Amino acid sequence: ADNMHHQWLLLAACFWVIFMFMVASKFITLTFKDPDGYGSKQEPLILTAVTKVEEVHVPQEKHWPQEFQPTGKAFSGNLIRQPLVHMERLELLRNVCKDTALRDLSHTAVSKFVLDRIFVCDKHKILFCQTPKVGNTQWKKVLIVLNGAFSSIEEIPENIVHDHEKNGLPRLSSFSDSEIKKRLNLYFKFFIVRDPFERLISAFKDKFVHNPRFEPWYRHEIAPGIIRKYRKNRTETKGLQFEDFVRYLGDPNHRWLDLQFGDHIIHWVTYVELCAPCEITYSVIGHHETLEDDAPYILKAAGIDHLVSYPTIPPGITVYNRTKVERYFSGISKRDIRRLYARFEGDFKLFGYREPDFLLN
Repeated sequence: ADNMHHQWLLLAACFWVIFMFMVASKFITLTFKDPDGYGSKQEPLILTAVTKVEEVHVPQEKHWPQEFQPTGKAFSGNLIRQPLVHMERLELLRNVCKDTALRDLSHTAVSKFVLDRIFVCDKHKILFCQTPKVGNTQWKKVLIVLNGAFSSIEEIPENIVHDHEKNGLPRLSSFSDSEIKKRLNLYFKFFIVRDPFERLISAFKDKFVHNPRFEPWYRHEIAPGIIRKYRKNRTETKGLQFEDFVRYLGDPNHRWLDLQFGDHIIHWVTYVELCAPCEITYSVIGHHETLEDDAPYILKAAGIDHLVSYPTIPPGITVYNRTKVERYFSGISKRDIRRLYARFEGDFKLFGYREPDFLLN
């Protein structure tokens, strides 16, 4: 009987130990579980993930060079707190800028043309480089509100946004050399990119097909100039076709026409020519295709998310439309497409866009 009693006690003790072990395991699991509930703070998880990836990508570098650290208030110069995708974009940019084989396609002088593209918000220490046909109108509205010209985005008249004498947005070129250098070194700097070929289609449609803001010089001055030089069948009387446009853009000697067109070419020149990304150290590079995530991130990184919101993005407007791109390029010779890609290859490589499939076939 005593032996039976001891066996039962031993069995009960074993069950008790197993039960306590299960409780402890459950407690540990709940404590360190991915905080996916309402109101849970995600920051510790993000920090852990980014820390591990940083160790893989830059194994011998505990601190990134000062020029590659964002200057926004939200990050206090500490790159490790950026979400992984933005850290990778900056790292890709830095690596491609070092590629000597692409130097002519990735580097440009920080000229007045570049400085004219950069808008300044001194009040919040922000520089924004304009890359047309990538949703820049909305970012201009954000900066106009931040500069105090209007109290909200809804109050800004559409005709004011692009009137640079009335919208309260100074260009970086309007400052002295020392003031330019100070702002480039200290301010939060960003710009937005988009698949380069889709951007060219957007520019063509906006300026030569729809022309919604009534800018007649595109149809009556620029289009005839391109047609005279690049249309193969001179007897055709129809307006500028996308094929003419591609042939012009891919011509290595396009610059002589660009000079005649003046600053109107900003709608189709490369991101490199517009913003000098290998010469100016940008804090963030947004992508049009992920703007729903990138816009709030940029506002937070710049420390202004509590002051203004990016306007609502219509559903599907930022999605890359491969079918549309293929349709526009379907009737164009491979030679002309390759020449076009050769000019924009720097934009494709610097910002991680894949070479179009119709070039590979």
